[in-house]
Formats: sequence, C-alpha cells, structure tokens
Amino acid sequence: MTSTQTLYQAFATGLGVDLAQVSDELAYNSIPQWDSTAHMILIAELENQFDVMLDTDDIIDMSSVAKAKEILAKHDVQFA
Repeated sequence: MTSTQTLYQAFATGLGVDLAQVSDELAYNSIPQWDSTAHMILIAELENQFDVMLDTDDIIDMSSVAKAKEILAKHDVQFA
C-alpha cells in the first residue's frame, strides 16, 4: 500500500466515512463526520499508521487531507 493509500484509509477509518469520500480536497468541517471529536480520533489513527507523534501546532493546522500530507512530509513520510 502506498503512503497516499494509507493516508486515505486512515482518514476513512478515523472519520468513519467511506474510502470513496476521501480525497486531497476533503477539509475539516466539510462533512458532518469531521468535527472536533473525530479530528482527535483521526490524529490518533494517523499517528498509529505512520508511527509519528504530531505536535499541537500540526494537529491544529491539519485542516485537509492535502495539509495532512504536508505535515506528515515533515516526519519523512514520502508521498508520490
């Protein structure tokens, strides 16, 4: 599985949505499932899947799937 596929799956699992709903354009509060509670579940899922520890600023800044890629790239996660 590629890093992008892993990321998309983590978003689907963390937010409790169908994988087909996940794309780089998916943004915080753009769907009812992505609220503040789901955001923290999502962060835990991303930390588990990518074996990283995100800092508070990154957690707050993670406003979309595309932004998640930028943040994870700082932790040496490569996206094609």
